Amino acid sequence: MTTIEQKGMYRSFPRSGKDVSFTHYCPGCGHGIINKLIAEACAELGLQDRTIFVDPVGCGVFTYYYWDAAHISAAHGRASAVATGACRARPDAVTMAYQGDGDLGAIGFNNAFQAASRGEKFGCIFVNNSLYGMTGGQMAPTTLDGETTTTTPFGRDPALTGHPLHVCEVFNQLAAPVYIARVSVADTRRILQAKQAIRKMFEIERDGKGYALLEILAPCPTNFRMNAQDAAQFCITEMEKEYPLAVFRDVTKDATPPVPRAVPRAASCAELFAEKTVVPPAADDASFTEKRFKFAGYGGQGVLSLGLTVAEAARLERRHTLWFPSYGPEQRGGSANCSVVVSGTPIGSPTVEHPDVLVCMNQPSYERFIGDVTPGGVAIVDETVPLTVAPPPDVKVVRWPAIRMAEEFGVPKAANTMMLAALKKLDCSGLSGASLEAALVASFKKKPELGEKNRELLRQAEAREG
Repeated sequence: MTTIEQKGMYRSFPRSGKDVSFTHYCPGCGHGIINKLIAEACAELGLQDRTIFVDPVGCGVFTYYYWDAAHISAAHGRASAVATGACRARPDAVTMAYQGDGDLGAIGFNNAFQAASRGEKFGCIFVNNSLYGMTGGQMAPTTLDGETTTTTPFGRDPALTGHPLHVCEVFNQLAAPVYIARVSVADTRRILQAKQAIRKMFEIERDGKGYALLEILAPCPTNFRMNAQDAAQFCITEMEKEYPLAVFRDVTKDATPPVPRAVPRAASCAELFAEKTVVPPAADDASFTEKRFKFAGYGGQGVLSLGLTVAEAARLERRHTLWFPSYGPEQRGGSANCSVVVSGTPIGSPTVEHPDVLVCMNQPSYERFIGDVTPGGVAIVDETVPLTVAPPPDVKVVRWPAIRMAEEFGVPKAANTMMLAALKKLDCSGLSGASLEAALVASFKKKPELGEKNRELLRQAEAREG
């Protein structure tokens, strides 16, 4: 374990194959000071073994090289979303998100705002240096009116780009946060105040009191195009005019950890279907060759429920199975598709890039997916779909009148049941016909009479087409 004398930082920082004892920050950068304050507070409170840091994309991206604690690296702007998952998965941990103004204030603003609105139990340390530091000094949401950056060479013009974003003031409108403050690291007195605020952040999360936000004004000499002393003075004389230092909210003295309301237990997959008997869990069977399906068509054609029916049939046979939908404005005629994987062993991913069986109900889906079918696979395409794209070699294409049969049977919405008949008749799913029928009936749990009617339609369609 790291000793407290090290103040929470590693003794050396092995980056890019080199073992160095200095950080990557530019001379005079506020991040270096803030990193040291965070490490000290974490170590002095004895929280290193409990702390999870969520690292951003930005100048603070390499904090996992420096702080001796657990780390999760987040995509740009998503540190607050990742921190939400971390603190919910590990409520015993002290979770801290570290974000810059470009990371939190721009692409990640809604993630951070909604996390604060929910009162997630993590602390967010938000470094504001008024621009995008890592990528070359472009204008950020926090750039001051009139401030020059690489993308505002004549100064930020509010008429074109709006006014600076005041994150603390915006978050202070929310009911859930227990602590919101703004500090600075521009001089010694301010650094000592920042250290106390950072320590308080750790204490809040240690005690599970709720969401806390600490904004820290920091100099960026490189992108300010100033020396370190002038950059620090810019923070004091210019940035603090726009962003006054203050404690906007502190209700931590009387705050108690919030207790979520009890919610009903989520229904299991078995309970979602009509089967009243408990189906045993999936059983490993290495002899069963994995089958990958793609079902695609317009919204309203039932392709998602068709895929779910196949997944349920696999479950009834104790196969491992996953169903994964993908759709846009499907109720307005947009395209929809779903992937189903059926396997004799546990499945690593629900995505299907190269299906063994492709079921297409419309032309856009055929053109999009036919080239992905595995050699030796089969594509079942409604007869109304023109084969405008040649299938790959060794892929069998079967034209099937699903839409026409559904209309002739007087049930136009049953086109997906007609496609299930094709799967059953062609025997290309690796599943028994009995399981496919049982799954179809089970999908009409709330309307059992429709389940039996669709079973009869399925049998008629299978018998009708030669």
